[in-house]
Amino acid sequence: MVTETDVRLSDGRILHAYDARPEGTDTALTVLWHHGTPNTGEPPEPLFPAAARHGIGWISYDRPGYGSSTPRAGRDIASAAADAAAVADALGVGRFAVMGHSGGGPHALACAALLPERVAGAVTVAGLAPFRAGGIDWFAGMGPAGAAELRAAAEGRAALEKRLTTSEWDPDQFTRADHQALDGEWSWLGDIAAKASEEGLDGMIDDDLAYVAPWGFDPAGISCPVLVLHGARDRISPAAHAEWLAGTIPAAELRLRPDDGHISVLHSAPEALAWLTAPR
Repeated sequence: MVTETDVRLSDGRILHAYDARPEGTDTALTVLWHHGTPNTGEPPEPLFPAAARHGIGWISYDRPGYGSSTPRAGRDIASAAADAAAVADALGVGRFAVMGHSGGGPHALACAALLPERVAGAVTVAGLAPFRAGGIDWFAGMGPAGAAELRAAAEGRAALEKRLTTSEWDPDQFTRADHQALDGEWSWLGDIAAKASEEGLDGMIDDDLAYVAPWGFDPAGISCPVLVLHGARDRISPAAHAEWLAGTIPAAELRLRPDDGHISVLHSAPEALAWLTAPR
């Protein structure tokens, strides 16, 4: 069962939050889920069975501009830490882990970097590296449509809005394995993306602009354990991004799946939940 609530922040904004912790049961760990772009914040339903096996309960929220959360133009990746802390406070959660897929990966890392006293561990799945990450060609290996979208973001809001409103979806951004995953148990993700798009483009635009701007924190400063889970065939966030993150974050472990893309790598997410709850 998922309970939804609106969390009002001190600046007057609202974050729409979700609580999927089992009632009347002590959870071994609460994980705050960070959704991708464009998605809304519902916790990942396909992972509920694996989470239950490991005693994990989920909380999450719609990032600003998505669903019922107030837009926040100009937000950076780092701003997710304060928002996540406010949601956790409102739901009565003290210490928690974070997990993010795709665009949620950088936002999960923001929490790990900026809330060290509260975040016990972090998982980034198919996430991006910072735009100015040294030693990698940031766009190399991206599908043409995704690269064009983020290049437009680097030019500014007007160029990005034009790109998003005049271009068509390119199915070749996903691998065959990705399409199979979307036709199977991860069809849930397609439903969430469709729902996010119905709410307008504010959330997606602000996400894309944040990815190509300074993040507001240094991944090298993350002190908690981090799992970097990635598909070697990813055409949206190429594997070089994962390799950079794993080589930069001091306590990071890289698990690179040779046959997976951006979506199919989520088939390995249950083992990430096991990793989060493993004794250290």
